[in-house]
Formats: sequence, C-alpha cells, structure tokens
Amino acid sequence: MSNKLSTESVTAIGQSVTSFPAPTKRSKTQVLSHLLLNVEGRDMEAEVLLIAGCYEQIIFGYRVKRPEQCQTACLTVKVLNGYLDWRSLIYLSWNPEPDFTHHAHTASLTIVAVNDQYVATGSKDETIQLYNMKKKTDQGSLLYHTGTVTCLEFYGTTHLLSGAEDGIICVWDTKKWECLKSIPAHKGQVSSLSVHPSGKLALSVGTDKTLRTWNLIEGKPAFIKNIKQNAQIVQWSPSGNSYIVVSNNHLDIYTLKTASINGTIMCKKRISSLKFVTESIIAIAGDEEHVRLYDINSKKYLSEFKAHDVRVKTMHFFQVAQSNVLATASSDGYIKLWQIDIEKVQSQPLLLSEINTSARLTCLAVWLSNPESIGEEVEEQEYAAISMPRKEMENKIQVAALDGVEYPKKRGREFWNKRKLAASRKVKRKKN
Repeated sequence: MSNKLSTESVTAIGQSVTSFPAPTKRSKTQVLSHLLLNVEGRDMEAEVLLIAGCYEQIIFGYRVKRPEQCQTACLTVKVLNGYLDWRSLIYLSWNPEPDFTHHAHTASLTIVAVNDQYVATGSKDETIQLYNMKKKTDQGSLLYHTGTVTCLEFYGTTHLLSGAEDGIICVWDTKKWECLKSIPAHKGQVSSLSVHPSGKLALSVGTDKTLRTWNLIEGKPAFIKNIKQNAQIVQWSPSGNSYIVVSNNHLDIYTLKTASINGTIMCKKRISSLKFVTESIIAIAGDEEHVRLYDINSKKYLSEFKAHDVRVKTMHFFQVAQSNVLATASSDGYIKLWQIDIEKVQSQPLLLSEINTSARLTCLAVWLSNPESIGEEVEEQEYAAISMPRKEMENKIQVAALDGVEYPKKRGREFWNKRKLAASRKVKRKKN
C-alpha cells in the first residue's frame, strides 16, 4: 500500500472535502469529517494552551491548534487508496506547538492554576507569579507565604485561594490582587485545597492529619475532622454533592449531606493525581505508568491504559470541540493528550498528541479561552474602571466577594507587585 500522494489527489482535497471520492462503504473517514468540519458552537473558537512547570524553574506554554485550524493541512497529508488515514489526521490536528517559555521562579515550580484570564504558578521560592493570558503580560508577584506554595485554585474570575507550608490559606481578589483574608488553616503545611462550586465552602487537608471545612462567607472553620493518615489530595465533585480525600493509595469518597465516608477505593500504589471526568467517573494516576478510571458510585474499576513509560506525575481534564480530553504529564518530560469516550469508557482512549518538553515536569494545567471575546472583554473592563465614579468603585470593591462576603472598602495596592513592601511585612511576621 503506497503512501505517496498524486498531484490530482492533493489538489482535489485542498479544494474541498466533498470533492474527495466517497468511500463505497461507511468508514472512519466520515467520522473524521464530522470531527474536523461539523463541530459547532463556542468550543470551536476556544484557544487551548498547555501550561507546564518543572524543577528547572521554567514555565512552558504549548498552543494546541484547533481541528478547524488544521483542516486543510490535515486533509492534504495522506491518502491511502482513496481513504484518509484518520488516525494520522486527528493526531496532527491536535499537535501542540511551542508558544512561550519563561524563567518564572528562583526555585522549582510546585503548582499551576488557571481561570479564563489568568495563569498562577506557585513555587518553593515562596512566591506566586501571575500572568494575564488575554493581554499576554506578566502580571507580577504575590508575596505573603513563608514557605513553599503547595496549592492554588481559582474560584471563577473573582478569587484565587493559595495554601503553603506555613499552614496559611490566603484568599486573593483578582481585580486588585489584594489579600482579602489570611486563614491559619493547619498546624502543619496545607497539602491540598478545593473550593465548592457555590464558592461558599472550601476543603483543605494538611500534615496535621485533619480534614477541614471552611465557611468562606465568614472566613472561619465550619468543621474539623480527624483522619488516620496525612492526606495529600482533596477534591470536590463537579456538582459539589460529594468530595474525595486521598491518603497515599487510599481514596475515601464522602457525601456532602452527611459529611461521612460513602465508600473507599484502594489502589496498588500511591496516588499522585486525581481528576473528575464526569460526576461519577474519576481518573487516577500514581507512581506507575498507567491511568485508571473508576466509578465512584459503584466503587468499581472501569478501565486502564498505559499513559507513559514512567510514572504519571499530574493530570488535567478539559472539554473542547465536543471532545473530552485528559492531559497527562510524566517525569520523563512528555505531555500527552487522550480523548476519553464517555459512552465507551471501558475502551482504550485515543492518543490525540504528545510533546516532549525535555524537562522534569512537576505540574500541569490547560488554559482555555474564546479569542473573539478577548479584546472585547479587556476593553470593557478597562472602560468600566475608568468611567466608574469613585464612590461606586469603592462600593463595588466592598461587596465583590464570594457570594456576598463583605471586605474592607480599601486596602491600597500593597500586594500589587510591591515586592519591597511585601518582603518587609514578611520579615515582621517572622519576628512576631
């Protein structure tokens, strides 16, 4: 079977997909045509940017071309006896290309978080670095913690929560990047935190063998539960009706109504990453090459696949162009994109693409945005800030909180890239 393209075939495909000779029977070409040509809606306009951090203090950005961006190029790549090589075309249509690299920190990166506008990275250098992805600018640094920043999570477009080795959880306002609240959360380090979809509650686990529930309306603990082991991961389900706590290879499933354990899943090796694929299906990765899928309702194992040649370090799940995609990163430097078929979850996922960063990866996230709205949103925000009367602006800042939390009217701009002031405050806290 020859892989060589004739001039006539290339010309025909380049002009129009419909000009290609129709298969005599239903084939995967039709599936490919649907994937490349018939995907509609906002997701078609979404930018996909893989954001990865590493031990080498570097943050990487890889832009994934959308299927429609690669349509013509893909359809002119390979023809095999009148049929499209559908696997090759899909693979190429998700091919990540280097977009940026940045020496973000003075120590290794530990965590990365994203929302519609920003990327935030945490490090062992005790700082949080911010990047405005819509303006393509370095937004500055947040300095408050006195230990390694261990966890970061955005709540929508309004707030960022951070946790660190100092046992403190900080709530940041993303408009002026003020520290609205600092909560002494754990006696040891904060290992993981997760914000409820409503924004009213947050969960955290630390090295003091406690699981703590926080009332974000008042910034106070709502419930403290002693657990047998130090937990490394806590995660709300998409609906917020349940949550998961991971201790080494032990996974406990809790229900919100009773705050009690509804079931347990035991894995062979330590769990390093967990992501919800649906409300009931989770993906688990650990100190091995495989990713496993489980149903948390039935507590049953569904399937597994070999994701990397060495252990999987971290994962990120996202949806774009009507595809359910699981991004995995490994200690060998590879990032891979896997398409999960929710209706056939027990089948082997399709490898969409992979990229070798040649770095020792530590964290991964995927930034998604609608490029058509970027300019409009930025202009609207800037115009609103300029034209809004001073009194109205202060009132807006006062009540801009998680579901109605009221914060002080004005705190200045001490955390807005003011390194000297933040550093001096850190010294004062240490003396006290």
